[in-house]
Amino acid sequence: MERTIIAHIAMSRRSEGRRARGDSALSQSIRRAIDLIRRSAEHPLSLTEAADVLGVHKSTALRILQTLESARFVRRTGAGTYVLGSGLIELSELALGSMDLRQFAATHLRVLQRETGHTVHLAQLTGDEIIYIDKVDSPAFDAVKLPSRVGRAVSIYASAVGKTILAYLPAEERDRLLSHVAFERFTDTTFADRDSLEAELARIREHGWATDNGEHDAYVMCVAAPVRDSRGRVMAAASITAIEVISNLDQLKSSLPLLLETANRISHELGYTPPSSAEPDPSEERRSVGQRTPADAEASQWI
Repeated sequence: MERTIIAHIAMSRRSEGRRARGDSALSQSIRRAIDLIRRSAEHPLSLTEAADVLGVHKSTALRILQTLESARFVRRTGAGTYVLGSGLIELSELALGSMDLRQFAATHLRVLQRETGHTVHLAQLTGDEIIYIDKVDSPAFDAVKLPSRVGRAVSIYASAVGKTILAYLPAEERDRLLSHVAFERFTDTTFADRDSLEAELARIREHGWATDNGEHDAYVMCVAAPVRDSRGRVMAAASITAIEVISNLDQLKSSLPLLLETANRISHELGYTPPSSAEPDPSEERRSVGQRTPADAEASQWI
């Protein structure tokens, strides 16, 4: 019995030693990859230099570089060297933008939640995913919690915020994101193929807002509106969400004017000015900057 226990202890220690060595090797590999990316930002790297930095054979270094290149962390030049890619720059800008966006939007989102009584979200495209960056819960959901949470990715094609952001992306960027999507029909209302989704995105661009009629979770209803940066690009989406037993989609649409106004106010905070020379009417306490938009006019039918 004693020998068996000793043998188990010895095996356990050997296993822990192997894990520790494996963890150490993995950490070292990550550190070297980070160093490689940093070096590529300083000057063009040849394959030989990359192999030296990584401490591996050239063939292994090439595979690592190709992986980094596919993520746009490095870029191969015409001379065969590697330089810093646009992926890291994009992530840096998105990270900074997320912090600023959440800060600028916080007050407006909380006002919207109090006025509507529903849960409010703010989502942003980060890399290849659409991430919730803020959420203001409704007290009406104490018994039934929505699955959303800050930092969690949302379906890019089966959510109101996802479709809103997707609708306004440049066509080539939209194609790139959707080329990796394996369309799945979550519910009867899911746009589960590219053609039906494209038709839905066209409707969103025409109306200026999107809906989620239980497309991922059958009991969740949602409306969303685009948030624009100073250059007019849609960088995020704000939404109002409710479970169907509390508010069906038609009832939720009655809050569209408030949602559109909130999205416009956040956009204004980010430096966006609508394409109009008209000044806002200060007598209109809850109007956003600029003239009434076609989307506002359409939304007003739900009041």
